[in-house]
Amino acid sequence: MKIGIGSDHAGYELKEYIKDYLKEEGIEYVDYGTNTIDSVDYPDYAKKVAEAVATKEIEKAIVICGTGIGISIACNKVKGIRCALCSDTYSARMSMEHNNANILALGGRVIGRDLAMEIVSVWLKSKFQGGKHERRINKISDIEG
Repeated sequence: MKIGIGSDHAGYELKEYIKDYLKEEGIEYVDYGTNTIDSVDYPDYAKKVAEAVATKEIEKAIVICGTGIGISIACNKVKGIRCALCSDTYSARMSMEHNNANILALGGRVIGRDLAMEIVSVWLKSKFQGGKHERRINKISDIEG
């Protein structure tokens, strides 16, 4: 599995921490930036990551901004993206099992590192259940046009 990771300045430190976890787990990743704590605009990084997922350059991704709200909204503007903002492990699992989320959004100023790592771990290990959920995902795609 090859995943992408991206953040703005508010998510930079958590992004770097998650990258260490991915390395330890042997998960290949592509870092789409930012690479400093200098102020940047989260839509720029959301677009890079979401387009990489949409074009299947990468399978899925993790994005981080201060709250996770802005970057998740921006990601969801790209056709084919189902970005889920999660701040607990149950939502992370359900976002994959029921919604087949292809991007996980986190709030770097909202959740601590340990919880973030639990969320990432659960999300990466969860599998889409298909069935009735597939029908619902298809209806979401129909909305996109």
